[in-house]
Formats: sequence, C-alpha cells, structure tokens
Amino acid sequence: MNVQNKADIAVAKFLEHTDAEAASFFEACVHCGECAQACHFYLNTNDPKYTPINKLKPMERAYKRHKAPFSTLKRMLGLAPSEVTEAELLEWEPLVYDSCNMCGRCTLVCPMGIDIAGTIRKMREGYAAADIVPEGLKSAAEYVKKTTSPMGVTIKALKAQIAHQEEATGIKIDVDKHGADYMAIFSSMEIMGYPEVLGAYAKLFKKAGLSWTISSVAYEATNVGVQIGSAPLAKEILTRVVDAAEALEVKHVISPECGHAYGAIRWAGPNMMGRQFKFEVVHIIEVLDQLRREGRIPAGKKDSRRMTLHDPCQIVRRGGLLKEPRSLLDAACSDFIEMKGAGITNFCCGGGGGVSANPRAEELKAAAFNSKAGQLNGIDGLEAVVVPCGNCRGVFEDGLDDQDMELEVIGLAELVAETLDDT
Repeated sequence: MNVQNKADIAVAKFLEHTDAEAASFFEACVHCGECAQACHFYLNTNDPKYTPINKLKPMERAYKRHKAPFSTLKRMLGLAPSEVTEAELLEWEPLVYDSCNMCGRCTLVCPMGIDIAGTIRKMREGYAAADIVPEGLKSAAEYVKKTTSPMGVTIKALKAQIAHQEEATGIKIDVDKHGADYMAIFSSMEIMGYPEVLGAYAKLFKKAGLSWTISSVAYEATNVGVQIGSAPLAKEILTRVVDAAEALEVKHVISPECGHAYGAIRWAGPNMMGRQFKFEVVHIIEVLDQLRREGRIPAGKKDSRRMTLHDPCQIVRRGGLLKEPRSLLDAACSDFIEMKGAGITNFCCGGGGGVSANPRAEELKAAAFNSKAGQLNGIDGLEAVVVPCGNCRGVFEDGLDDQDMELEVIGLAELVAETLDDT
C-alpha cells in the first residue's frame, strides 16, 4: 500500500461514514471549547490538542473538501481545504486511539449536542481501512482471529478456570447446555484476571433457580473490531456469539461487567447483523436487579465497609443502567456513598475505547486517571470501590497502585454473591 493509497483509502471511508448526522455535527460546531472542559485527557494535560472536537479534524477536512455544501465550487475556486495526507493521518492517529475513550462525557456539555464519541468511532473506520492502527490493537485483533479472545484465552484455559470455580463453590457450571434460558459471555479480563466472577454467577443463579450455560465457541464478549473501528471484524466477532446463542436456542444472552461489550451487542449488534436476534440481550446488572426485585436472590448481611461506585461510561452514561447498580449496592452495603460527579457525568477511568489494550498510551492513561483519583480522594474514610467492568477494574488497580492509594476494587456481581442470604 503506497502513501497516496493509504490516504485515499482513509478519506474514502471517512466520506462513506459521513452520514447526515456526522455532517450536521461538522456544520454545527461553534468552536466554543466546552468539550475540552469535560475531557479528562485535556484536564490532566492542559494540552489543547486533546480538545475532543480537534480529534476529528482529518474527517472534518475530508467532509469540507468533498461533501459539504458548495464543496465542488470551492474546489474549483481553490477555496476548499487541501486533501488529507498520510502524514496528517499519522500525526492525528495517537489522538484518535490514545486520547479518546469514546466515553461521551464531552457530548453532555456540547451546546450543539455533537456526539464526538460516536463520530470518533466512525472516523476509526477510515484509520482501520488504511491500516493505520496502534500495534497493541493489531495484536489483539490477531489473537481474536486465532482464539476468539483479544488476550489469547482458549477454551482450554476457560475450562480450567471453570473447574477451579466449581471446586471453590461446589456448584457445576454447564458448558454448551442446549435450551438453557441464559447464555453468559465474559471478557478475557474477567476470565483470567477475575475468575471469581464465574463462581459468583454460579452461586447467584443456583440460588435463583436460573438455567444458564457458557458456549465453548463464543465465550468472549470483548469486540476488538468496535475498538479498532473495523466493521467487518466487529461483525465477525458478533456473529460468533449470535450463531452460538441461536444454535443453543437460549432465550437471553447475558452481557458481562464490560462497558463497550454491552454497547457492541445490545445497541449496535442488530444493526451490524442486519436483523433482530432470536434472543434478548441483557446486562448482568439488569439480570441481578430483576432477580433481587423478584426475591430470588435475597440480600443477607450487608458489607459494613465504606464503599463508592464507579459508573462505567458505556454501561451508565451511554447504556442507561443508572439506577440498577445503586439498588443492588444499597442492599449489599451499609455505608454506600456517592462520589462527587457520580452518575451520567462521572469521569471515565481512562482505559476504555481500546486505550487499555494500547501499551503506547500507558502514560497518557495514567494521567487521565488523576480525575478519577480526585473523585475517590474526595470521600473521607473510603475503603473500597465497586467497579462493574472488568476493563475498568484493571485500570483502577494500576491507577491506584501508581498513586499509592489503598482501596479494594470489587466487582458488583461478586459483592452481591458475597452478601447473598444463602440460608
């Protein structure tokens, strides 16, 4: 692929994804800079290049040269912006992949309602098509093609983790059970970093009398195609889950405590597949909240530690699950306290949108975590933080270690299981 072809490919894809919505965003921006004040990357560096709307410049340039009103006339008169070059694409690539978690916080303050996160996702399609992608994400994609997992987790490794949790809980976990009501999928981070979540599901679902299973061919929830910006890869990954769920004839697929995985299968999934699924997608938080309200997983003795809750962006701000985790926490913790800015305005951990899978962005990710550390430090006597996202948990553990902060990081499902009334 030569220099010109890379730029041509990226620009063609930019234009393909500059639909009416994206075009209206480019026309609507009044360059007020409000989005900068919402972005944790800008706030922790004070570098204007991290202003969210600035990250869209190459795609905006392509639109204004080729697709905007009177662009043909402006090109004839020499008034249109110049063509986007590969050098400019390479210059912007760290902004597109390292300094945007696609968290959507900037959209909350934009007076024009510009969805910068969604447009970054479209812009990444151009970068992926031109093969201008960070090496870390490329490696993750290769692992997915070989093993279905971005961390290279094989079914053998998963079954080993299942066996450990079966031994720890004394509860059998079914694999490939045909006709189960629910099929659970997990992120690689959960399987290898927090395998106790498997045991928590087993304990909670047995108490509730819920029929569930795990697929041996579609156990991975992470969709690296969405993170990179490759629609073909995203669809390929999604198809594995859809085909497995429909072959097992389950009624529901449970999306795990993972932010972008929820959006990828719940909201974007049917559009990627071009049809409705033969099952319903539900988040594990929704499942647990419903089971708790139905009295099927009654709460026992509450955890007495002072705890707060991190709101994963794709689950809460962009996914709408605001009340459910708080309801579960209220029943499981006697000293739950909200951090300042909690809810839909909460700060991202800094690792979403593929950033945590991109080693090159490590220093910037650590800087962005300062915003979250500030929220945690604002709570006197805090002992633990509940983080209902496997990716966020890893970022939290690294960030807290970097800042010498002594806090336990807990998954929500595990906390609910630990405080379950199992009498």
